[in-house]
Amino acid sequence: MIKLFYISLIFSSFLFAQVEQSGNDVSGFSRNFDIDVVNHPTDSSTKTRVDVFIRIPYSNIQFIRDQNHFTGKYTVTVTFSDENKQNVILEKFWNEKIEAKEFSEAISNKNFNYSYRSFELDPQKYFMRCEVYDKDSKKSSVFQSVITVRKFDSPVNISDLIFITDKIPKQDGFQYIPLVSNKITNNDSLLSFVYEIYSDKNRPVNIEYSILDGNSTVLSTEIKDTELKKGANNIDDQLKFSKIILGAHTLKVVVRDLDWEVLATLAKPFISGIYGFPASIVDLDKAIEQMTYIASGSIIDEINEGKSFEEKLYRYKSFWKSKDPSKGSEENELLTEYYRRIEYANANFKNYIEGWRTDMGMIYIVLGPPNYVERHPFDIDSKPYEVWDYYDINKRFVFVDHTGFGDYRLLNQQYGDWYRYRP
Repeated sequence: MIKLFYISLIFSSFLFAQVEQSGNDVSGFSRNFDIDVVNHPTDSSTKTRVDVFIRIPYSNIQFIRDQNHFTGKYTVTVTFSDENKQNVILEKFWNEKIEAKEFSEAISNKNFNYSYRSFELDPQKYFMRCEVYDKDSKKSSVFQSVITVRKFDSPVNISDLIFITDKIPKQDGFQYIPLVSNKITNNDSLLSFVYEIYSDKNRPVNIEYSILDGNSTVLSTEIKDTELKKGANNIDDQLKFSKIILGAHTLKVVVRDLDWEVLATLAKPFISGIYGFPASIVDLDKAIEQMTYIASGSIIDEINEGKSFEEKLYRYKSFWKSKDPSKGSEENELLTEYYRRIEYANANFKNYIEGWRTDMGMIYIVLGPPNYVERHPFDIDSKPYEVWDYYDINKRFVFVDHTGFGDYRLLNQQYGDWYRYRP
């Protein structure tokens, strides 16, 4: 067994809109933890073991001073429902407590707390929901998705694969530290992983590893010979990952016999990003384009004029380094907040175009969350509209949905001192 280290109404109304607001609870507007779900067979022929790994940065938990240290507390709830979300099949919750000796530890995004739980489920599709509830801030963050619980009934089967960041020697083998985010960076040269192959007898096989980009183009392939024994075979391996290509990738595993007949296959997605930058940045050209609210056109042109990917990346990183408000710290808070707003705008304001390009996205990215939102979706004598108030700059913005399809446009666009990025 792989050992892992355990993340129809007619009225006029005043409502809180979907947009987050300063000073108000923004529960669940985005997921602030990483999660990975891994399938393994069990001794039962009808059940599959589903391992759930959760990783949450200390910086995303509110810590409270407790005598000579700092304490953070949160609750994790994992729910499996049928695919149509009609019936809850299985639910489990547990509490986590983190202690940090120093405040700098408590606010660091380099420190993580890991959670791990196993579930036995029938092979089928489920609607899975995972909620992390911070007990002190009273805020929740939610992951939800339809997942497939696999059936292991072939002569040769492969468990799901787990990317790892490290392995610790133990008396009876190794303890693995999972890469729950499934994200590597342009600083990484190796892709390390672990999984199991289950065979009904002893047999020699070839294992083919292929790394594919987001367009399913094969970037590299490597074949290794292995002798499988009957039962579970632990595979601990790594591949060179030398090409600097940002974005979505897939590691594909194919097990073949000596006659080159396919016995089993597996595919695991992962993301390649920029070291030290938000996980949402997986396309350098797109990230540069999205700088329009904080950088002048001439600066964006200068970055884009880099003759190679490496040169463009250097110019891009140099711009953000010059904007770092706390150059002695690990994190560039301005960079993190800017792309958090981009991500939020894309999730909440998308219509015919990407959310960051919309009028609501523009105002949100430039000024941040409004102090108050007034929502009028059903007024009998007007088109749907929203009003955003920013009290500290004495500005009000009105957005009107002229089409009725959620395409809110800014009424009476004004440009002035407010029209610059505000951290």
